[in-house]
Amino acid sequence: MELNASAHVDTFTRDHLPAPATWPELRFALPELSYPAALNCAEALLDRTAVRLGRDRRCLVTPTETWSYGQVVDRSNQVARVLVDDLGMVPGNRVLLRGPNNPWQVACWLGVVKAGGVAVATMPLLRGGELREIAEIARPRFALCDARFLDDLEAAAVADLTIVPVGGESADDLTVLSAARPAAFEPVRTSSDDVCMLAFTSGTTGRPKATMHFHRDVLAISDTFSRHVLRPARDDLFVGSPPLAFTFGLGGLVVFPLHAGAATLLLEQAGPDQLLEAVDRHRASVLFTAPTAYRAMLPGIDRAVVRSLRRCVSAGETLPAATWTAFHEATGLRIVDGLGTTELLHIFISATAEDSRPGATGRAVPGYAAEVQDSSGRPVTDGELGLLAVRGPTGCRYLDGDRQEHYVRNGWNLTGDVFTRDADGYFHYQARADDMIVSAGYNISGPEVENALLRHPDVAETAVVGLPDVDRGMIVKAFVVLRPGAPADPGTAAALQDFVKREIAPYKYPRAVEFVAALPRTATGKLQRFRLRASE
Repeated sequence: MELNASAHVDTFTRDHLPAPATWPELRFALPELSYPAALNCAEALLDRTAVRLGRDRRCLVTPTETWSYGQVVDRSNQVARVLVDDLGMVPGNRVLLRGPNNPWQVACWLGVVKAGGVAVATMPLLRGGELREIAEIARPRFALCDARFLDDLEAAAVADLTIVPVGGESADDLTVLSAARPAAFEPVRTSSDDVCMLAFTSGTTGRPKATMHFHRDVLAISDTFSRHVLRPARDDLFVGSPPLAFTFGLGGLVVFPLHAGAATLLLEQAGPDQLLEAVDRHRASVLFTAPTAYRAMLPGIDRAVVRSLRRCVSAGETLPAATWTAFHEATGLRIVDGLGTTELLHIFISATAEDSRPGATGRAVPGYAAEVQDSSGRPVTDGELGLLAVRGPTGCRYLDGDRQEHYVRNGWNLTGDVFTRDADGYFHYQARADDMIVSAGYNISGPEVENALLRHPDVAETAVVGLPDVDRGMIVKAFVVLRPGAPADPGTAAALQDFVKREIAPYKYPRAVEFVAALPRTATGKLQRFRLRASE
């Protein structure tokens, strides 16, 4: 499709879009999916909502403070002022964001986008090597980093990167600089199909891929899943566990509430017990978290604690029917299950709470179409296994077309999931088609964990697979061949686990380690991971 003229001065993202012939077919089947050629999604979500509903309306809440819509408008404007006036940012520059879920992270994301920049959000758990790899791909010019998380970013030693701390007390801290800037800023008139964010997903090779999302894509996820399935109200208070660096978290805790004129309770620590306490204390009404957390909440859950909840959304991994049923019996709430991918930005298979069925992910979200296909791209009959194929107003665009042909086929996005569809149009998840491990809502690449283990001097060979787990959906298990002289005992296993936690994000470490004499391989030396999974 032909793109509108870009407002980007730095044309990196427009220049590195995949070839148009490799794009999925984009469909804008709903009238609300028609957007103007000039569109800044931050302005549309925040500024226009503040004008429509009032600046004094609560917007961002923490356990200790509340920011109104007017305050978020002002502070995001001041962030944009610092970027443009003090740092010299121009539209199209990439800005890396690093920090936990708090109001300043939201203000930074909105400020970057208002200034015509491209937000590159990263999780605070990432280590220096992982950050360096992301920077090599996205080539950010600036970084807005929570002052408590500077060490790993500085250790990444990214060339030509200007790092601005956030939330500290130094004279160069963003909070100090922005307080001295005017609260007025005219959002850059970006094109609706200018890239506004790069979201990273790990492939099976362990090297992250950057997915490219337009300003209109950010509004499209609100006008599909949020509008038609979630159906938020202006008085809702959202809360959840996914980091804002995950598109699941960005949508559920920023985009959807802003689009509806609602508020969000942001928690830097959001384990199951902390979520329940926050729901009870602040009377939250919409909850976003992973199936693992819903399972962990079950023991001793009190209906009185969750009486304010009216919507519970689950994504990040498959929601077991037993968890759905147990949570419904304990609380009376029907969890809204959803399947989304970073490539398509958010959820495209789901069902309203009233229409949800235990064990089924749901149907195609209004605005999207989905079918189950065979290996040749032909739709299979209901009840047969096949690959899930999706198309709609959002779609996969890898920066530089990185493995674009593996995700897009004949205009369809292939998610890499094996599904069946029943006669009522409900899709039922069966398995991942690749070696990605989905554990407690996190996507973990087995080869990436293997590479980390292989850097330990005691490890000769290793293979990492995902195994079913009652509590986490899947766990990472490492089969390890040790070098001669290294003891195959619990102490060595613990040392390897600690080593991985230091090398890569801690949530990726192998929760089970088994020492073996040899790994199963083909005659040509290719590792047979399926035999390891089968043996378990």
